[in-house]
Amino acid sequence: MKKNELTDKNYAKVSKGFYAALIISVAMVGAACLFAHKQGDKLSQKPNSPIVQEAQVNKPVTDIPKATAPAQRATAPAVTAPVFNDEPQITIPAAEITVDAAVPEEHGFAEQPEAPAAAVDNMSSAAAPLSDMSNVLSPFSSGELVKNETTGTWQTHNGTDIAAEVGADVFAAENGEVASVTSDPLWGVSVLIDHKNGFTTRYCGLGADLAVQQGDTVDCGAVIGAVGETADIESSMPPHLHIEVTHNGKFIDPMTVLGSQ
Repeated sequence: MKKNELTDKNYAKVSKGFYAALIISVAMVGAACLFAHKQGDKLSQKPNSPIVQEAQVNKPVTDIPKATAPAQRATAPAVTAPVFNDEPQITIPAAEITVDAAVPEEHGFAEQPEAPAAAVDNMSSAAAPLSDMSNVLSPFSSGELVKNETTGTWQTHNGTDIAAEVGADVFAAENGEVASVTSDPLWGVSVLIDHKNGFTTRYCGLGADLAVQQGDTVDCGAVIGAVGETADIESSMPPHLHIEVTHNGKFIDPMTVLGSQ
């Protein structure tokens, strides 16, 4: 019986505590609602505040505050595109050098200096190309310009013209080898002999019947042909032999080696 009494007492204590807590909670909720109601009344009693609406911007806005932090600008690497030009490029040399090249002239027109007299001694035993050397029609011009009687032009006369009858024998002036036999458009039938000592002799205006041909070896005084009239460049002159002498490639006066024979 004592046990049941304790149980009832404990239950009664718990019930009282529960109801007390419930009452306190209800009171707190009521107080909160009252406070909220009062605050709402205060807000409703304040004057109406103007309603700010966003205005439409019809012009650029210039009063925007500047940013205090420096703006970061991304710098892209510069790209250089190649420039194409359709026009051909012209390369200007640093300096232009003009070289005057020697212009070859036709035989009989080239100006050649006379060889020194000492070199002529190598032809001291030369024979005369004609039996009569006394009648010189046109002498060696030694590089000077003279008027050609046939063409009327001024030119150098690189040989000596010696009058002779057509058909007169023409002799080799020295031992040597026939280097060429030609029919020259200006100088007619011509024979060139290389004497193998730096000297050559050339016999122009010969007749067509020759006693030698290219490659023959000839002796001094041997007959190589006869005087003709085949040199058109001197056709206005009386029949004659046009003879030229060179030493080491330079024209010299034939009479300095042949005239005394």
